Formats: sequence, C-alpha cells, structure tokens
Amino acid sequence: MTQPAYKTFETELRVRPDDIDMFQHVHNSKYFDYVLAARYDQMDKGYGMPMETFMAQGYGWVVRTAHVDYKRALTMGDYFIVKTGIDTINEKFCRVNFTITIKATGKVSCDGWFDFVMVDIKSGKGVEIPADVVTHYQM
Repeated sequence: MTQPAYKTFETELRVRPDDIDMFQHVHNSKYFDYVLAARYDQMDKGYGMPMETFMAQGYGWVVRTAHVDYKRALTMGDYFIVKTGIDTINEKFCRVNFTITIKATGKVSCDGWFDFVMVDIKSGKGVEIPADVVTHYQM
C-alpha cells in the first residue's frame, strides 16, 4: 500500500534580540518556538485550516515528542526559512518533519520532527484525530 503524500510549506522568520543567549547565538529552546510559529502560519495560509478552526471545535494540538538535530547556530539578525511537512498522520498522532535553513548561506541550521496529539480543550485529554482532518492534510 502506497503512503499518502503530504504538502510542505515554508515560512521566513528573523532572529530577534530576545532570542539570543549568553553565548551570542539563538538559545536552543527558541528553535521549538520557530517551528511552532511556522506551523501556526502554515496551518492557516498553506492548509487552509487554521488553529482557530480546531479551537472552535473544542480541539487543540499538543507536542508529545520532539527531536531536534542542531547543526549550526543562528545568530542575531539572521533571516531563516522554516520548512515543515507532515510525515505521517493517523487517528492517534501527527508527525511533522522540519528543517530550519539560514537564508544567507542556504545551510541547514537544524532539522528534526515533532509528534503532535489532538486533545479535547476542556478535558485536556487526547482524542482521535477525525478522519476528515487526516484527509484534509493529504495532497
């Protein structure tokens, strides 16, 4: 059985002064923020299903697991591209791959993946991802 194909999207961001740590590069925790900010943007502009749509239905997405492979640091003022795309999605979770590339050099700053689970906002408990959501994300 052939795996379904999923769309990928890119968002350009820039390192801000408050992203910099005592070593004069972006603090490792900020890379998580960059991916999540890009996904928020891409859910709306790319997939046409913004986070607000999920929230209006009583759902949200929570990171279950994250893996980041740091390759080279981002520094003050760098413009960078966050490329994300769904690797797999089913009724239990959604794995999103990402790459952060330094715009000026075209070199990868880091890459990795996030596993997201859908939760019921009121209870905070995980729920099955509706079949129409899984279908919507497929090409």
